[in-house]
Amino acid sequence: MNDPAAERNEPQTEPTAGADTGFRKLLDLIVRLRSADGCPWDRSRTLPDMARYLIDEAYEAVEAIDGGSPPAIREELGDLLFQILFIARMAEEAGDFDISGVLAGIAEKMIRRHPHVFGDGRADSVEEVRRNWEQIKREQEHKGIDTSRLEEDVPRALPTLAKAQLISARAAKVGFDWKDTDGVLAKLAEEIDEFDRARKQGDHRAIAEEAGDLLFTLVNLCRFSGVDAEAALRTSLGKFTRRFASIERALAAEGRQPAEATLAELDRLWNEAKTGPHRGTP
Repeated sequence: MNDPAAERNEPQTEPTAGADTGFRKLLDLIVRLRSADGCPWDRSRTLPDMARYLIDEAYEAVEAIDGGSPPAIREELGDLLFQILFIARMAEEAGDFDISGVLAGIAEKMIRRHPHVFGDGRADSVEEVRRNWEQIKREQEHKGIDTSRLEEDVPRALPTLAKAQLISARAAKVGFDWKDTDGVLAKLAEEIDEFDRARKQGDHRAIAEEAGDLLFTLVNLCRFSGVDAEAALRTSLGKFTRRFASIERALAAEGRQPAEATLAELDRLWNEAKTGPHRGTP
């Protein structure tokens, strides 16, 4: 007997053992939480509530991935999946759609966007796959409408740093870009000068505007260097907080808090944290 999935060029891989059972168990758990005899807090949740939780859990999943701990990644993916299924259940209760529709929709979309895997298309490189993907998105989802606008399909909730890098990369694809990194560095120097002039003039509006231009140029510098600006800043922030925690521990051992130390003492402890046993960690 022919396999219907094979005839439709659909994936034929075996599901992970226990996935169906685990998925059903989690769905039933959410139904129970939302039921009349379930949890009052879960029943009171709204979609705006869930949107915030979804973003929080997505960030925590990213942090776990950055940390490289499989148990942590597994846990955070579970938290993220819970939010997704919870939102789908709320939609089902409202009569909008259910999780089956979500699953069917994303499977159909991925099959459509991978004609080189599930159809007669061809793509021999990552760049070809990317070009085909964008073309299919334009043709299938926007029905031929011009989608060259830089912000097309950019999530409004995307962090501004990541959004800046994405939009600048799109502009670069059509040739609106510097020739090389030296050009970006020259622009960075120009923006620093403009920021300094605004600062000296005491014009707060101009200072804010030039600060934005300076940040945007730094994002472009990251892009030219092959660095994810959002991830780089997240790593630096983590490094800063860990080093400051070292300062707090050192002062706590003396019965003091950072506010009670002089700037010279803080600088000394900071430098010690930089050159301490964990200096190689980000």
